Amino acid sequence: MRWALIKAAVAGTTMVALAFLIPLGLMVQQTARDRAFTAAERQAAALGPALAITTDQDAIDRALASTDAGAQGRMAVHLPVPAGAVDTGEAGVEGPGGPTIGEGRAAAADVATAGGQGRAFTVAVPGGYALLQPVAVDTGRTAVVEVFVAESDLTRGVSTAWLVLSAVALGLVAISVLVADRMGGRIVASARRLAAAARSLGAGNLAVRVPVEGKQIDGSPEELREAAHAFNTMADRVVQLLAAERELAADLSHRLRTPLTVLRLNAASLGDGDAADATRHAVAQLEREVDQIIRSARRAPEDSPAVAVGCDAAEVIRERVGFWSALAEDEGRRWQLAGAERPAPVPVQRGDLAAAVDALLGNVFRHTAVGTAFSVDVLATDRSVIVLVGDAGPGYRDPAAALKRGEGHGGEGSTGLGLDIVRKLAESTGGDLALGRSAVLGGAETQLRLRTRPEEASPARAGRRRSRGALFPR
Repeated sequence: MRWALIKAAVAGTTMVALAFLIPLGLMVQQTARDRAFTAAERQAAALGPALAITTDQDAIDRALASTDAGAQGRMAVHLPVPAGAVDTGEAGVEGPGGPTIGEGRAAAADVATAGGQGRAFTVAVPGGYALLQPVAVDTGRTAVVEVFVAESDLTRGVSTAWLVLSAVALGLVAISVLVADRMGGRIVASARRLAAAARSLGAGNLAVRVPVEGKQIDGSPEELREAAHAFNTMADRVVQLLAAERELAADLSHRLRTPLTVLRLNAASLGDGDAADATRHAVAQLEREVDQIIRSARRAPEDSPAVAVGCDAAEVIRERVGFWSALAEDEGRRWQLAGAERPAPVPVQRGDLAAAVDALLGNVFRHTAVGTAFSVDVLATDRSVIVLVGDAGPGYRDPAAALKRGEGHGGEGSTGLGLDIVRKLAESTGGDLALGRSAVLGGAETQLRLRTRPEEASPARAGRRRSRGALFPR
């Protein structure tokens, strides 16, 4: 924008300067020409009184020498034929009418024309022009005064005038560039502040605002001021919406306490047994998750305590697979867990990873028939931890559509958000979520990759699968 303003200023100032300076330069040139001929007319008029008094050649020669043009050899007087004399063409008679005093340059015909018509005019001669001025000496006789005007006299001072005018034009352009650069600098600075604030807001800084008063925005266009006001209004609205969303999440979560209390009382009355213990454990886990949601929603982002984010993925997966194993035994599903014997730290919260694993295993139970086998593999590398969940079901009909939020078609009770939750967890660490077909079980396979160290290129997927033993033979 800054360069665009400078270019526009240069173009506009140049056009204005040319529109005024070219006619002014031509006028200066014409003025110099007129000044030269006017000076010649004054020189010719200076001999008028002398010619009116006498036509004596010696007297006229002295009068001619007393003038500037005559002293420089630029002036001549063509005298008429003396009264009573006849032009015989003898020596000393150079003109058609009489002798010529001084150095004449005009043709005899032009001198005769000027004397015969009685009017002054100029004719071109070698090196410039000659002004022929007729002067009546007595009744019936006319002398012609010739003044030579050199070419240099016609352009004297014109070059200097053009240089001055060009310097003025360059000065005007330079001033316009400085003014445009100053104005452009203010505009660009205001635009950059607005862009920086937008990037900061996009990065999660909800407290960022654009200044709308003070020295920082002096000289900024009114449109940018309005944009700054609009940005601040939008930022305030975003903060209000987020606060309202947190309150709504807390209120909705709090409403779950009553049915959870009923479930906890009912679970306590189930007696002993694996199913009863699993139910009570699930109700307790649900209560903890609801409490965590309420606490997170009620706490403002700036008041959040600084806690270490991270957990042992192997431990969380063993716990969640153990939880789902009871339901798997009830449905006659064969299952296997591999690779969870050694610690696998990941930079995510324990609850978030547990929710992601529950979503993946829940999809297996929800979208495959009773008795369908499944497996869970944990692969730890130096830069990431990969969790593979495969089954022997029909597989994904459209993996791309399954990854789109809210577009999964899992039947009644399915929201299509499970895989989207898992994908966001993976992307929060720089990892990814991939869907495919299990080479061992033949059904669907979901790969969750959580990065533990940043890297520029994705790690090779070679060796991604561990042997699952003889439970699922190839």
